[in-house]
Amino acid sequence: MKRAFIYKNKSERDGKLMAVENTIKDFKKEISLQFHLPEENLKLFAANGCEINDVRVIRDDEKVYLSLECEKTLTNCDKVNNSVEKMIVSDERDRVVSDWIKLNVGGKHFVTSRSTLLAKEPLSMLARMFADDNNMYLMNPSVTDETGAYLIDRSPEYFEPILNYLRHGEVILDKHVNPKGVLEEAVFFGLDSMIPQLNQLIEEALSRSSNNQSLTRMDVIRLVIMTPTTSELRFQGVNLAGADLNRLDLRHINFKYACLSRCNLSGANLSHCCLERADLSHANLEGAQLLGVKALCANMEGAILKGCNMEDPAGSRAIMEGVNLKGANLDGSNMAGVNLRVATLKNANLQNCDLRTAVLAGADLECCDLSGSDLHEANLRGANLKDAAFELMLTPLHMSQTIR
Repeated sequence: MKRAFIYKNKSERDGKLMAVENTIKDFKKEISLQFHLPEENLKLFAANGCEINDVRVIRDDEKVYLSLECEKTLTNCDKVNNSVEKMIVSDERDRVVSDWIKLNVGGKHFVTSRSTLLAKEPLSMLARMFADDNNMYLMNPSVTDETGAYLIDRSPEYFEPILNYLRHGEVILDKHVNPKGVLEEAVFFGLDSMIPQLNQLIEEALSRSSNNQSLTRMDVIRLVIMTPTTSELRFQGVNLAGADLNRLDLRHINFKYACLSRCNLSGANLSHCCLERADLSHANLEGAQLLGVKALCANMEGAILKGCNMEDPAGSRAIMEGVNLKGANLDGSNMAGVNLRVATLKNANLQNCDLRTAVLAGADLECCDLSGSDLHEANLRGANLKDAAFELMLTPLHMSQTIR
């Protein structure tokens, strides 16, 4: 049940709060009883001066003003003027409908046409605020600032996509604009057709986030700078696939289980890093420093490790036990003392490598090219040397190195 505030004149004194009846006739009858006025001469007017002939146009808690039609037989009509122009309640209600509307949203000015606000969503709050006087959903706009722009206390950042949607019907958001914020504005202004598109954008954003988007070079640099040298920096399980990390100082960082597939790590210092079970497939580590690195069971299939240095003058050995180096290119790398026990190096390029005292026991060296490499005192016991190339060896390979 709707209700209305009834006033006898424009001063809004001595009013009464009444329930709106089902028909205009019943409503007038009840008003005449309450105010002791003759029903046949009673007229009702809205705040904008329009006569009310149907109770359906009366909104809840709306102000309704009474007028008596003055006739010669009536002596107590209190000289009420019949003119509709004099029934307008206050000058603040008056406004001139313009084709161009200026809005001040949270301190930022927007200029748009009235048709833009009305055409796409005629039942929205913005449409009702600026609809013409004959529209039953008419709402009075807010106050204006010193420039004449209507003040709206909302976020301008989220309002701009709202206005653009009303112009062309598409939801287009800049990269820095959160679709959740725009959704709240769409709900507030009652833009029902915009809400499904925004919900879809939010779902897509959540999906991208759940897919573990890879970090960038700047993300890594920022974290390296922010972490004290006395603290361990962890990238365990982090997705860095395809990141350009060339020539960065990444010493002592924990990359266990991290995805570094196709990363550019050329010239980077990865000394004493933990690369256990990390994915470095097809990564570029050319010229990288790998002193004392721990890469147990890491996946380095197809990786480029040309000219890498794994020999630590301090004596710590690179541990690459069980690593997958299938098809990797290690041409010219210094791998003295490296532990490659039971590693897979099938079809790998190990030409001109320094493998002195390296542990290759049980390693799969099938079709591996070891031409020009130094295998002095290297442990090859139990290794698979099928079709491996040993041309131009710097030191002869002894049978004791290969037999269990």
